Amino acid sequence: MNGFTPNNNTNVIRLLSEAIRKCNKSRNRILMGAVVLCILTLTFVFGTAYGKINAEYTKNIRMDGTTASTYIEEGTKQQYEKVCSLGYVKETGRRMKMGEATESGKKESICSIQVLDQTAWEKMMKPAYTGVHGTYPKKQQEIMLPVKTLKKLGIDIIWLSPIYKSPFVDQGYDIADYYAIDPRFGTMEDMDRLIAEAKKREMYILMDLVVNHCSDEHEWFQQAIKDPDGKYGNFFYIRDKKDGKAPCNWRSYFGGPVWEELPGHPDKQYLHVFHKKQPDLNWENPEVREEVYKNIRWWMEKGLGGFRIDAIINIKKKLPFSDYPADRADGLCSIERMLEEAEGIGEFLGEMAEKCFHPYDAFTVGEVFNEKEDEIKDFIGENGYFSSMFDFEETCYGKSEDGWYASKPYLTPEEYKKCIFHTQKKIGDTGMISNIIENHDEPRGVCHYISPEDRCPDSRKLLAGVYFLLKGIPFIYQGQEIGMENMEFTSMDQIDDISTIDEYQVALRAGCSEKEALDAASAFSRDNARTPVQWSAEKNAGFSEGEPWLGVNPNYKEINIESQLTDSNSLLSFYKKLTALRKAPEYKETLVYGTFAPYQEEQKNLIAYTRNGEKNLLILGNMQAQSQKVSLPGEVKEVLLNNQKAVEITEKEIILKPYQFIVLEIAD
Repeated sequence: MNGFTPNNNTNVIRLLSEAIRKCNKSRNRILMGAVVLCILTLTFVFGTAYGKINAEYTKNIRMDGTTASTYIEEGTKQQYEKVCSLGYVKETGRRMKMGEATESGKKESICSIQVLDQTAWEKMMKPAYTGVHGTYPKKQQEIMLPVKTLKKLGIDIIWLSPIYKSPFVDQGYDIADYYAIDPRFGTMEDMDRLIAEAKKREMYILMDLVVNHCSDEHEWFQQAIKDPDGKYGNFFYIRDKKDGKAPCNWRSYFGGPVWEELPGHPDKQYLHVFHKKQPDLNWENPEVREEVYKNIRWWMEKGLGGFRIDAIINIKKKLPFSDYPADRADGLCSIERMLEEAEGIGEFLGEMAEKCFHPYDAFTVGEVFNEKEDEIKDFIGENGYFSSMFDFEETCYGKSEDGWYASKPYLTPEEYKKCIFHTQKKIGDTGMISNIIENHDEPRGVCHYISPEDRCPDSRKLLAGVYFLLKGIPFIYQGQEIGMENMEFTSMDQIDDISTIDEYQVALRAGCSEKEALDAASAFSRDNARTPVQWSAEKNAGFSEGEPWLGVNPNYKEINIESQLTDSNSLLSFYKKLTALRKAPEYKETLVYGTFAPYQEEQKNLIAYTRNGEKNLLILGNMQAQSQKVSLPGEVKEVLLNNQKAVEITEKEIILKPYQFIVLEIAD
């Protein structure tokens, strides 16, 4: 806890120091560095630094600010309240240090996380920096974190979920204006500054490219309503009703038919494979494609690094529209049946890549599913449509066409191994896959891939390690790094997600009880990944003083960022170690570009594989509550990472403790 005062006010420094000295001496150490800081700062300001202090040290002095401080270790709540009540502290502000991160094997701090009030920011910190823009955070969930810090932590890509102007019927994936930032997120000036500052640090900002559909509030659709037979009517799939029958019996992803009556035109209907307020764009129309390409190029000209491309596999429909055999009592059929037969999407994707992505060397990751193995090279090969695509093998495993109620709530270790190994084998050296264990559309990973009886701190770290070191690009979704869990919904009134509401009704119609239907909703709801991030054990998990749009998971007092920041044994700290290992110069080539091969694949509840390149690495994960022996392929040179304190290695084998995860360097 730091109380800040102007550096030239020696009387205030003396009074503050005297007050703190009277606190509990057995629990607190007082560091009296204020006078020294004052002397150093004044000396710098008035010219001593000229020619005597190098440029880097000068910059560091400026970043420290023109402040004086007295430090209290392990300050009590009473001490904090007393300091906050002092008049001179109120005048000059307060700062509290929450945690600090250092690079593996080095003492240098790469990230110091601090909490400060607006007074300290405006009077002390902000004047000490040059080129500071923006405003002081107004809400508890907002933070100020330099892009420089993200770079030092090894982050190369920042993916932003949709921030375009939107009515937010579907979390912003219903875009009303592709050229505008929604006011709740800021301004276009803010976006320009973010892109520019990231670019200076060789980092990429990705936006969501949502072009299978738009919002029904988009100007194109509004014009289509006014004149369905005109130019913009052909921007969408609008069809006349014939004898009250829809053109086809496809089921929307969010339930119900894909056809909806066009507002103001009872004789016409339009296609929407997602929500009815998300009409599908007609990609068969060259004018639509050119408008999409124009928008992509506009963003790339701004300096954007690229896009995560949403639902792109849906842009190609099998025409003419036709029915498929019904797969549920509603008489409808999953739209995936159509996608399996649709041909020619490569023409659209190739054109988009050639006109929009390749000229800008854009990084793109596609939301691709239902792809055929012989098509992978077309998607992510050397001249593929995208730089990468997400792996959905494990997220789709165990899901039933009947609905969530008939799907597997979590995968067994053997099922999970089967999925990730299958993807790694089929991709091979074709390209770079993007690996995930959760995202905005999926339940929390620790709940989907770890059974309740196996859920513990070590198994959470094991899951993180196994997926993170696979060949490909690891994506970390917000809250995943602290092990946020699914919400245990007690009522459908707690749920906002469109698809969850539909699946609840599907379960009821199938004969499930209300409890069974709610359990299915709880297991798979997208709202599991959309509850407020758990910052602390304070009200609303420190996210907001108001009422969040979704309820906070009751476990926020045990699972939160604040409690894990300074805990070297936390899941958050383990993710930092994984990132450091993947970025380490001596192992980067192997872990990013090296080959993948399963190891002891038949051994039950063991996930083991090798990464070979400049180094030979063996990754081992014991996904069971009992120890097991694993033979070694060679001499162990070094233990690089271990989620437990001890390791038991002999010349020929290693004994893995329950849920132990370990990374070994093996001799040539």
